[in-house]
Amino acid sequence: MPGPDLHLAQISQKIDDIARTVGGFIRQESLLFSREKIEYKDVNNLVSYVDKEAEKQIVDALHRLLPEAGFITEEGTIGQTADRTGLNWIIDPLDGTANFIHGLPVFSVSIGLAEGKTPLAGAVYDISRDECFSARLDSGAWYSRTGGTPERIRVSPATSLSESMVATGFPYRILDRLDRYLAIFAKLIQSTHGIRRMGSAAIDLAYVACGRFEAYYEFNLNSWDMAAGVLLVQEAGGIVTDFNGGGEFLFRGDILAGCAMQPELLAVIEEYWNNEGTLPIPQPVY
Repeated sequence: MPGPDLHLAQISQKIDDIARTVGGFIRQESLLFSREKIEYKDVNNLVSYVDKEAEKQIVDALHRLLPEAGFITEEGTIGQTADRTGLNWIIDPLDGTANFIHGLPVFSVSIGLAEGKTPLAGAVYDISRDECFSARLDSGAWYSRTGGTPERIRVSPATSLSESMVATGFPYRILDRLDRYLAIFAKLIQSTHGIRRMGSAAIDLAYVACGRFEAYYEFNLNSWDMAAGVLLVQEAGGIVTDFNGGGEFLFRGDILAGCAMQPELLAVIEEYWNNEGTLPIPQPVY
């Protein structure tokens, strides 16, 4: 639990403000951005000066807000200063960089505060839609647009896969389990309203929290992809686990977040994910 000196209500409001401010910078840069400014971490893992500058702005503001906290950041602009068991800011300054670079309007700022593996406060700012999703521990999850009144959000009331739309991501590393991923994908195509791949894990989780998606699953994520989003889902009444149904998602990388139908989706993932050997793709039943 957070220490007595953490005023989470005030901190949460500041997180929202910082996410919106930096989101405004990113929005402006999106109008001017040239692909010649891309840097490659890998063939499908991209970064730009916008990511790096946004991270510097966030780190500077958060350090002044809570100087005792460490940092876990995607771009490592200040190095990694975190003890994972302690109090840390966990930041993705531009979640959805590939979308940003290609001009697809699905990218976000994600800022989370966690103590060890427990998220305490966080915000996801969907930049193109000017939608801010925020939460703090034991205080609910909220949605607002700039200048608007915050509204409380809840996960979808759906109770089964058959009435669900599910979000996921596509793997681009650790491809030795690709057959398992494709088997899950094939099964869900046949048993849901559809599967969507937005390209921003933070937005996927925010959309689960407000009921636009019933669930989201992905593996091989980093803590900065999900630190804010998992708290949104939990505070909106949802369920978050790793692929084994446990609570090791934040630093392990596999996550399944959803509403009341989450256990049914977890059963599908467990059926295929930990299966040994090559898996056949599930065939449709007509």
